[in-house]
Amino acid sequence: MRRKEKEIKEQSEIEAIINSSLVCRLGLSDGNMPYIVPLCFGFKERSIYIHSSLKGRKIDILKINPNVCFEFDSDIEVKETDNPCNWGMKFKSVIGFGKAVFIDDIEEKKEALNIIMQQYSGNSFDFSDNVVNGVAVIRIDIEEITGKWSAL
Repeated sequence: MRRKEKEIKEQSEIEAIINSSLVCRLGLSDGNMPYIVPLCFGFKERSIYIHSSLKGRKIDILKINPNVCFEFDSDIEVKETDNPCNWGMKFKSVIGFGKAVFIDDIEEKKEALNIIMQQYSGNSFDFSDNVVNGVAVIRIDIEEITGKWSAL
């Protein structure tokens, strides 16, 4: 990281940013073109969980190349001044890299779906086998992660 004074090193602070985020932006590599997808997610024990349709561009890409980049942000605020060249942004963000793994076991899929639901509701739910079999559930194993902040 170029601006070391803005780096967040404490894992608990990084996790707090992830837990307060509403969206995970997932960066994929589609041949020589980047592809970014905003997603609902769950986070637990250095893994990110997402769900998806069984078909689509994201699924096709991940089956070929499971390497991903992800981004979370929170506490975003535009800081205005009289001089537009001095405007800035207050924020906290997390960027990392990992590998996507398709979860096939139905009980693991149910657990992962509950991790996603707990991210937004704090609750667990019962999912029918039929519903679970109709969605792709993906775990992203985090390999590298860093945080950054700016308070201006």
